[in-house]
Amino acid sequence: MAKKKPPAGTPAIVALTAAGAEFTTHAYAHDPAHASYGEEAAEALGIPSDRVFKTLVAEVDGVLTVAVVPVSGSLDLKALASAVGGKRAVMADPALAERTTGYVLGGISPLGQRKRLRTVIDASASGHPTVCCSAGRRGLEVELSPSTLTALTDATLAPIARP
Repeated sequence: MAKKKPPAGTPAIVALTAAGAEFTTHAYAHDPAHASYGEEAAEALGIPSDRVFKTLVAEVDGVLTVAVVPVSGSLDLKALASAVGGKRAVMADPALAERTTGYVLGGISPLGQRKRLRTVIDASASGHPTVCCSAGRRGLEVELSPSTLTALTDATLAPIARP
């Protein structure tokens, strides 16, 4: 009997495929000199930056927490802490974020992480039919419905971004 091959791709793509989710991948040539991974993705793909979301890892009261916010804005750490019932949030150490998620900076996806972390998605996502986020490597985005992203990450929707 032939051995079934696992789905190819990043852990994020594997997780989406295994869940039977509807999604589209978008690849582009990553420029290491670009100042912002998220803005680079929006520009390269011709997608408005309020529909492209970046994945950030913070510590809320010492607990690693994923924040998914539009690349057109920034993370409001106080709002993130409040969204999860915490008092204080700070950005996580980049090396810790990489080790815990299994992804490199600029390619951290909220999907398929090595260790599933508490996740909060900015409420603005629900205002779009689809959003894009990292598919698990620089130069690769995944487009999916906000409801699919929320369900597969077991996320909370809350206003955690500021313009």
